Amino acid sequence: MLLTILAEGAGTGGPLMDPTFWVAVGVLVVFAIMLWTKVPKIVGGMLDNKIAEIKKTLDEAADLRKEAEALKAEYEAKTAGAQAEIEALMDSAEKEAAVMVNEAEAEAKALIARRKRMAEDKIGAAERSAIAAVRAKAAMAATKAAEALIVARHDAAADKSLVDKAIGDIGKTLN
Repeated sequence: MLLTILAEGAGTGGPLMDPTFWVAVGVLVVFAIMLWTKVPKIVGGMLDNKIAEIKKTLDEAADLRKEAEALKAEYEAKTAGAQAEIEALMDSAEKEAAVMVNEAEAEAKALIARRKRMAEDKIGAAERSAIAAVRAKAAMAATKAAEALIVARHDAAADKSLVDKAIGDIGKTLN
């Protein structure tokens, strides 16, 4: 490219009068100075430093990723453990609830049986009371009927003979 510029500019007044020639010479001088002062080595060193920084950042990112994955695995294990614990608690609660239901059913059956017995006892007592009342009324009715019969069939003469007989029996029983 530089030669193309030189060839085009070498026209009328010679190469020393052509500005393109001097631009080309200036570019060559700049490149020569850059090579002599080792600019490519400096630029390469800077690029190597930048590459090293990027590699260091990538290594740190990889380490952070490994730590994050380890934390994730740890929390997943904890979550699985918590899930297992929740399931165990649920099973335990269901068993306790079943036991409580069975106990409540047994207590309810026992309460019903006690109340039934109490009701039967009350009914029995009421029956006995009613029978006693009926017997008492029957005895009263029999007594009144006997009294009425005695009053109707006995007169004073019959009473006198009964009294005399009773007095006579007293003497026999005392001896």
